[in-house]
Formats: sequence, structure tokens, C-alpha cells
Amino acid sequence: MNELMGARSLTTRPVVTLGGDAVAHVKDTVFDGSAGRITGFTLSGRGLSGPMKEGLPWSAVHALGHDAVMIRDRLGLVSTALLMLHQETLRARLLGASVLTDAGTEVGTVLDVVVEGGTGGRVVGFRVAANRRFAPGPARHRRSLYVARGPALAVAGRALVLPEDAVRHVADGLPGLTALLGGVPGSRRGSLS
Repeated sequence: MNELMGARSLTTRPVVTLGGDAVAHVKDTVFDGSAGRITGFTLSGRGLSGPMKEGLPWSAVHALGHDAVMIRDRLGLVSTALLMLHQETLRARLLGASVLTDAGTEVGTVLDVVVEGGTGGRVVGFRVAANRRFAPGPARHRRSLYVARGPALAVAGRALVLPEDAVRHVADGLPGLTALLGGVPGSRRGSLS
């Protein structure tokens, strides 16, 4: 499995060619909820130039790393309108959305979407601000948990619906989620039920 990263951390990440030319910065991540994967990025120019009219489809991404999004060259960019056709940004669709199980259990709200780096681009989990049932105490002391996506992903309005099995085990951080997804024995995980 490729290294996991939060989609929010991709914002402002530089987009560079394999030759080292700086092209743009990531403005937002474009997401296909039914496929459960990143389909591209909206872009902003370097410095104070603002949003670009071009976007970056996932098919043009050579690699997604912690320091940059790598592309072969600028020829892979497409119009932002075309990129956004039938798609939504993570910020508009998922961040802040309620997390429920298919059995109706309220889990919390989405703080971030966890994606597979490298060449994967799959949404593999979520960082969730757990509600009082899962993290009792004052709101300022509630903790965030990492929940695996599960085999199915449904986004209904402003709610993310996960299978009940997907929220039975949680992790405290990305290394724990990596272990949970890989089934590594002895990972730091806890039970929500």
C-alpha cells in the first residue's frame, strides 16, 4: 500500500513537471463519491495570481507525494469546467459532513479525507471528530479518530454513510490507519462499539 495522507494537506502543494518546472499549486481536490477516488485537482497560480482556468485530471498525475504533485508536462491540464463536470470538490461535499453508519449510528463529522499517495488516489478512510458517544467530555476535548472507508461509500446530501463494520475499529493516527487497513497485528486501534 502507498503512504496515506490527508486530502486537506494537498491544498497549496506545488504541481511540478518531471523536469522540475513549477506549474501551479493545488487549490482543491476533486472527488468522485461513487468511485471513492480523487479525479483531479483545481489549481491556483503561483504567488498572487489566483485560480487558474485549467485543472489537473488524475490521469495526468504521475505521482502524488508529500512534497509535490508530479506531472509529466503541462499538456495534461484541462479546462476546470471540464474537470468539474459531474464532480465536486472535497471541501464542498465531504468536509464538515456528518458521519453515520448504515444502521443509523451517529459517529461524528468529517475533518479530512485520507487518500492513498503515490499513484493510487483512492479514498481509504476519514479523519472524524467523534461525537460524545464515542469521545465523551467537553467539545474542546473531543478527539479525532481515523476510520477506514469500508467496501462501500455513500454520500447522501451532507452525510457520509459508512457500513457499520467500517466503524467497529478506529485508529488514532495515519500509521494506525495504515496498520488497520493492512491488517497488521498489534496496531493501535480501538473499538467504537
